[in-house]
Amino acid sequence: MKLIFRGSNILEAHIVAGLLDSHGIETHVGGHYLQGAVGDLPASDFAHIFVNDEDLHAAEQLISDYEAGKFASDQGDYNSM
Repeated sequence: MKLIFRGSNILEAHIVAGLLDSHGIETHVGGHYLQGAVGDLPASDFAHIFVNDEDLHAAEQLISDYEAGKFASDQGDYNSM
């Protein structure tokens, strides 16, 4: 498996992993238990996503699209619902 993404926190890592999983790319999210180990220190560089070698190119493209905001919702005003 190859490291494909470093999330800013474990929640972002799971969001990106869910995106990859929804496109048929098997993922592994690492770093769950490291967040609690940092205590009062700012938590960083612990939420990692790994994918199989054969899925690397497709995963890179999806992550690039994610970082460019292509999956963002245009419906930011929830008061009108």
